[in-house]
Amino acid sequence: MTDLQVGILSFPILLVIIFLRMPIGLAMLVVGLGGTAWVTGGTLVVLAKLKTETFSTFSSYSLSIIPLFLLMGQFATLGGMSQALFKAAESWLGHRKGGVAMAAIGACAGFGSICGSSLATAATMGQVALPELKRYGYSGGLSTATLAAGGTLGILIPPSVVLVIYAILTGQNIAKLFLAAFIPGFLAAVGYMITISLYMRFSPGNAQVRERVPYKDRFVAFLAVWPVLLVFLLVVGGIYLGWFTPTEAAAIGAAGTGIIAWLNKGLNKKSLSDSILKTASNTAMIFMIVLGAGFFNSFLALTQVPQEISSFVVSQGLSAWVVLIIILAIYLVFGCVMDSLSMILLTIPIFFPIISSLDFGLTPEETAIWFGILVLIVVEVGLITPPVGMNLFVINTMDRETKILDTYKAVLPFVASDLVRTAILVIFPGITLFLMRLLY
Repeated sequence: MTDLQVGILSFPILLVIIFLRMPIGLAMLVVGLGGTAWVTGGTLVVLAKLKTETFSTFSSYSLSIIPLFLLMGQFATLGGMSQALFKAAESWLGHRKGGVAMAAIGACAGFGSICGSSLATAATMGQVALPELKRYGYSGGLSTATLAAGGTLGILIPPSVVLVIYAILTGQNIAKLFLAAFIPGFLAAVGYMITISLYMRFSPGNAQVRERVPYKDRFVAFLAVWPVLLVFLLVVGGIYLGWFTPTEAAAIGAAGTGIIAWLNKGLNKKSLSDSILKTASNTAMIFMIVLGAGFFNSFLALTQVPQEISSFVVSQGLSAWVVLIIILAIYLVFGCVMDSLSMILLTIPIFFPIISSLDFGLTPEETAIWFGILVLIVVEVGLITPPVGMNLFVINTMDRETKILDTYKAVLPFVASDLVRTAILVIFPGITLFLMRLLY
């Protein structure tokens, strides 16, 4: 058996191991080490790689941004920012048809701007918004589907942990990737609100309309979200004004949200300890996946699988756009059964060389950034696509009264909205790249 055949065979072996419930990071580590031992014909190389690969992976300064953004999300929850965001959005939108659900989407977008995690955004906003949605008679399916879809904004609107990983894997500028994600993130939030509006027109009995809030109270509620605006402007503005690097901005953001949480009496000795432990636990989980992917991708490089696949695709003479659509379709399908971070780490070393070799009429950097945002979007769609969308399960476990089938039915219009948005961003790359071109 040739090295190339061993590399190709490793994919079905990896998928079988994953479906047997082995943690994804450990599965990639085992297959990577086993494949390397097979190809090199001994264990000495494997033992040497255990030392060098682990050190080279975790000595990357850029990875320190991940625990800092995760800690910022923990502090933001303790500081009551999620409640303030939802109350402000509800005061402005709640009196419209479907307004409370739209407010939940707006609050998810706001919280995503200081969180960076889809599951954390969905879970946190679910605790705040779900009781209010039920209070105004929203059906269980629409309530859970809205919050599951809104949660995906956590990984699309900067800062995004997944975008940081993509930047590290492809050698791209984190600040430019964050900038390119703004317009797609805004379009996602607007698209979800339009979806809710259309849903209410076709199913008007699914909710009650909230009483109109006086403008004075609306502005009071809006002013209450100043901590979120301050942290967001400090972190994002600091990056683009050249005050901080992205890693320094993450540290500033974590410190800022921590101070705000302490001032709001949400941060004390016990909650600080819990936040640090949760951050450490989530960071360890992410880093384990990063390490496993590092060994697996190193093994694939030995077998020349990425290079051979890239050469094969190019030799077929297919249009660059056809290849892109096929790759995005693969992400969409596998995104239904795998988490976003694992998908990125597993596939980018294979698909990125293919995309880099194709001509879309863009510079190599623009192609890399545009492709990264598209991948993030289709992976995000997988988080809410039945039957295994992870966000659907997170929200559904918070509402035991709603059948998962009702959530599946109600989330389909949101999935359709995502597919329309993806098609627009594929056809018009300039939408994604507009802010980056403007500032750089």
